[in-house]
Amino acid sequence: MRASERAYQALRRDILNWELPPGSVLAEVELSERLGVSRTPVREAVAKLVADGLAEAQRGRGTVVSDVSLDDLADMFVLRRVLETESAKLAATSDHTEQFGPLARKFRDISHNLQVLEDPGTYYQLITTMDELIDAAAGNSYLSGALSNLRVHLTRVRRMAKDNPQRLAASAVEHARIAEAIANRDPLVASAATIMHLQASLDHILTHAETPKGHHD
Repeated sequence: MRASERAYQALRRDILNWELPPGSVLAEVELSERLGVSRTPVREAVAKLVADGLAEAQRGRGTVVSDVSLDDLADMFVLRRVLETESAKLAATSDHTEQFGPLARKFRDISHNLQVLEDPGTYYQLITTMDELIDAAAGNSYLSGALSNLRVHLTRVRRMAKDNPQRLAASAVEHARIAEAIANRDPLVASAATIMHLQASLDHILTHAETPKGHHD
């Protein structure tokens, strides 16, 4: 992996985990020393973060981590609803539904454990796997590209709502229902299950959001 890509991945991860919160100055010299690379790869990495919308230039401060606001959340979820329901429908009508049955069972199984899990990282990885499988089954690179960019910003917003064991367990069941509908090749149920999940997620974030003081999964 090129030095600029390593720097980009490290900085992106820190921004998504709120270890670099909004307003943090992305100074080339400091980041170069911290990441152990020269200033040129850092400059390239920061430029890529700006292109992603994760950083922005501010007069008198240089490049800083961009702000994230609940004011934009409703608009994000309008777009998310359109993109994810369409992806679920396409996946349900594809020839690649065989992996969703086992995936649904994994979500059902983990839902029973989430209320006592201290680290829900395994659950979030399962969500990432499901996103990747739906993108692949839907087979639309423009759709998956738009979702990929949106998910980055939604991850930052989601960090503003503390993990709630009951909500995580309910979310796992919601994901299981979506996966089951895709496995059953039922696009209407897949779409409806996706809408219900997204609304529950939005309600939870709006109710529990606060500015993170540090990293939490």
